[in-house]
Amino acid sequence: MNPQPETVPTETVPQSPNAPDAPNPSDDPTPVQAPGQTCASSQHPVISVIVPIFNEEEVIPELYRRMVAVLGGIGQPWELVCVNDGSRDESLSLLLALREQDTRIKIINFSRNFGHQIAITAGMDYAQGDAIAIIDADLQDPPELIGEMFEKWREGYEVVYAVRANRRGESRFKIWTASAFYRLLRRITDVEIPVNTGDFRLIDRQVLLTMRRLREKHRFMRGLSSWVGFRQTGIEYQRAERFAGDTKYPLSKMLRLTLDAITSFSYIPLRLSTYFGFFLAFASLLGIIVTTILRLSGNNAFFGQASTLVAVLFLGGIQLIFLGIIGEYLARIYDDVKARPLYVVSKVYGLDDPDDPRDPS
Repeated sequence: MNPQPETVPTETVPQSPNAPDAPNPSDDPTPVQAPGQTCASSQHPVISVIVPIFNEEEVIPELYRRMVAVLGGIGQPWELVCVNDGSRDESLSLLLALREQDTRIKIINFSRNFGHQIAITAGMDYAQGDAIAIIDADLQDPPELIGEMFEKWREGYEVVYAVRANRRGESRFKIWTASAFYRLLRRITDVEIPVNTGDFRLIDRQVLLTMRRLREKHRFMRGLSSWVGFRQTGIEYQRAERFAGDTKYPLSKMLRLTLDAITSFSYIPLRLSTYFGFFLAFASLLGIIVTTILRLSGNNAFFGQASTLVAVLFLGGIQLIFLGIIGEYLARIYDDVKARPLYVVSKVYGLDDPDDPRDPS
C-alpha cells in the first residue's frame, strides 16, 4: 500500500530519513553524561515507552524513577519518548532537566495542546523501538507491568493490552459508565475491543508501522490497535489512584472520546434513523387507520389540537436528534477532507531521524 502523502510544513512534521536534505528537527546539543551513568542512547532501542504529558509536573520525577527501575530490569536498550502536549506548568522544564542527566529521554514538544490521543500518535510516529509501550503519566497504570508485557511480546504476541481488574480511586458512576461504554461498543461494532482496557499496552513494531498509516483526525487509539488485528493477549492488573494532580479526562472529554469511538467504528447511529423512520411511518399508518375508524364510529377522543401538537413536537425532536447524528459524521468527514496535519511540533529533543509516519514501508 502506498498512501497518499499529506501536504504539511516541513519544519513541523518529522521528515523521512531517506530524504536528501532532511532537516534535523532538534537543535539540542548532546548533553553531558552524568557521572556513573550508563548511557545507551547510541544503541538502537529495543523498547520504546511513549508517555503523553499534560500539566504533570508533580508526577514526572516519580514517573522517571519508576521507569528507569523497570526498563533497567528488562536489560535491553530503551528510550522514553515524552510528548509534551502543550503543558502550561513546568513539565517541559523538568523533562529537559532529566534529559541533561539521561539522554535516553526523548522529548516531543507540541506547539499547543492537541489532545491525549494525538499525543500518543506523535509518540508512535517518532518511536524507534522494536516493542513500543504506551502508558499515561499519572501512574494509575503501573510501569512495572511493562516487564510482563515485554515477556508476552517475546512469546510472540504482537499486541499486549492491560485489563483493569480493579479501579481504585474512581467513583461508582465512572466505573459503571466505562463498563457500559465498552459493552455497548462491542455490540454495535464489528471490531472486538476488549472490555475494561485503556491505552496502556505494548505493541510490536509491525503493528506500529501499520497504525502509522491510519491518519484520521478523530482518533480512538485503543480501537485502532484492535482494528489492525495481529496476535493479541491481555494481562490483568490492579489500577491505582492517581499519584498526584487532577484528572485530565473530565466528563466532557470522556463524552467526546465516546463520540469519537462510536463514529469511528460504527454506523449504527445512522442506521437507527432509518429504522426509526420506518417504525414511525408504520405507527403513523396505524394511527391514521385507528383515528378514521374512531371518527366514523362517532368517538370524539381525537378532536382538538393538543394531540396534534404533541405529535408534531415529538416528530420534530426526533428529526433534530437524527440531524445532529448525521452532523457528527459530516463534521468528521469535513475534518479529514481538510487534510491538515494531526499535530504541530515546536521542537524535538534527541530524535534526529524519525521514520516518516506517512511512509512506514
